[in-house]
Amino acid sequence: MREYICIGKIVNTHGIKGELRILSNFERKDLVFKTGTILYIGEEKQEAEIVTYRPHKEFDMITLKNYSNINEVLQFKNKLVYVKRSSLNLKKEEYLYEDLIGLTVVENEKTLGQIQKIVYNKANTLLYVKGSVYFYIPLQSAFIKKVDLEKGIVMVEGGQDLML
Repeated sequence: MREYICIGKIVNTHGIKGELRILSNFERKDLVFKTGTILYIGEEKQEAEIVTYRPHKEFDMITLKNYSNINEVLQFKNKLVYVKRSSLNLKKEEYLYEDLIGLTVVENEKTLGQIQKIVYNKANTLLYVKGSVYFYIPLQSAFIKKVDLEKGIVMVEGGQDLML
C-alpha cells in the first residue's frame, strides 16, 4: 500500500487571502479536510498544514498555515494534494477505494477479472474491471459482498450480469 494517498488537485485560488480550491473525489474527506491536517503538495510533497476548511459547490476550500496572500499560493495551482496513509488512522477492516485497484473480482468461486481503476460519476462510484470483457461494477453493498485485502479478493454478487 502506498505511503502517500492522493486526495485531490488544487485547481485554482479563491480571493486574495490565499484560499485554495481543491477538486476531490476522496471518499473520506471527513478524515483529511480539517484544521491541523498536514498535506503534501505536488510531486515534491511540500508539507503544509490546513488552517481553515469549507465546502463550496463541488470544491473543498482550504487555507494553509503561513500562507495568507494569493501571490504566495499561486505556486500550488494545478498540483496534486496528498496525505500520509498513517495520518488517516484507518481501522484494520477499513480500506480506501484505491486499495481495491489490482484486486481480483470473484463471484461464486469464479474469477471475473481484475480491478483496473475507480471511476467516479455523479450517480455512482464504479469499479472498472478487466476480465474476458471490460465491465463496471457499482461500489455498492448490493454488488460488493466482501473485500479481503490480505487475499487480494473482492467478492461480488450480480457481477456476471454486468458483463454484457
